[in-house]
Amino acid sequence: MKPLILIVAFAFPFLAPRAQELTMEQCRSSALQYNKKRMAAARGTEAARYSLDGTRALFFPDVRLTGSAAYSTIDGALNIPGGLLPVLQPSPAGQMIPTGASAYFPGLGLEYEAGPMFMAGVQLKQPIYTGGKIRAGYGLAKCQLEAARLQEKLTETEVIVAADRAYAQVVKAQEMTRVAQAYKDLLEELLRNVQSAVKHGLKLSNDELKVRVKLNEGELALRKAENARRLAVMNLCHVMGRSLDESLTVSSVLPEVEAILHDGGATLSARPEYALLERQTEAAALQVKLNRADLLPQVGVVGAYNYMNGLEVNNEKLFDGGSFSALLSVSIPLYHFGERTNKVKAARAKLEQAKAEQAHLNEQMQLELSRACNNLDEARLECELSVRSLEQAEENRVLSEKSYRAGMETLSDVLEAQTLWQQAYENKVDAYFRLYLAGVDYRKAAGRLLEHGE
Repeated sequence: MKPLILIVAFAFPFLAPRAQELTMEQCRSSALQYNKKRMAAARGTEAARYSLDGTRALFFPDVRLTGSAAYSTIDGALNIPGGLLPVLQPSPAGQMIPTGASAYFPGLGLEYEAGPMFMAGVQLKQPIYTGGKIRAGYGLAKCQLEAARLQEKLTETEVIVAADRAYAQVVKAQEMTRVAQAYKDLLEELLRNVQSAVKHGLKLSNDELKVRVKLNEGELALRKAENARRLAVMNLCHVMGRSLDESLTVSSVLPEVEAILHDGGATLSARPEYALLERQTEAAALQVKLNRADLLPQVGVVGAYNYMNGLEVNNEKLFDGGSFSALLSVSIPLYHFGERTNKVKAARAKLEQAKAEQAHLNEQMQLELSRACNNLDEARLECELSVRSLEQAEENRVLSEKSYRAGMETLSDVLEAQTLWQQAYENKVDAYFRLYLAGVDYRKAAGRLLEHGE
């Protein structure tokens, strides 16, 4: 039985599921695939595309198949009796006077019955002039489709930013866990050295207690770091649309941020928000034309071919054949108590409002770009300083430990040097984390996020 237990214990690490290691691109792809907001934006683009196709159809004739049927029990007769009718002739004065002669009228008898009646035909309607209403509506539909695409692109940008932040948070949490583990290892090594010195009577037992207090703090810091890493992984799973209890690992190194020190070459034209504002202003201008078309004449033509059958007269059908008809329709608005002119004025006011909002938001985006550039520059300098500080803290820690073993420094100096090293290490990890997020914010502000592949 024991050999079997040993075999199972040996094979368990290979049978246990390993955590899946993901790259930044995989996280982005999963987030874009499963994000509900992006799916809704894609459906909005699809709806706008169908609306554009429907508006384009207004340029072409509207062909319809028409038909109607009726049944009535109405019937009747018209009888005019016959006889002799006087013959009249015009007089020199222009009056009709009898000639004395007469003519025989045989009489008239009509019998009619409605019965079943039906009509079927094909009708064609073609607008000739609508005051530019159809063309303006088509342009408005194109603007709406472009705006929907830009909104989908903007949603993708937001999803990528969320995925990048979640991914970077996991990398930071992993590095913080390694820092906490390295600090705990230093304290354990120091504790073993102090215990050995106390055992040989070189140090006081009080030094061992001081190290144990710091070791307890180190264990607590390690537990907090592990919990933070676990929560960061859960947040990344949430962003990617996966189960929250799924085990994931990511690379321990964040992608490098390109060396951008100024925004002289960056423009706002690449941002989806900038193009979206332009489409909104363009749509407002087209709305003015759309309302102004109601003040202009409307001209259209209708052509139809109909077949009619029904209405018997003297046991013979009165209608039993087809006919073609054409109609030219002209509608000229005369007076509407200011209803349509006020619509045009309201549309013009909204156009001016859209222009003002566009100028205001463009200034805000320019400020956001400058702020993101400054933050990126400061984050890069902070990283350089954190590396330098970590090197100095490492050198100080090594010298303090050597001096303590030589009896030239106290244990408090060594513990302080190790604490400074831990803080410098954590500051370095946090600085690189903020540098990457500053790079993400800058690319988003410059409209380069979607074209940038890590």
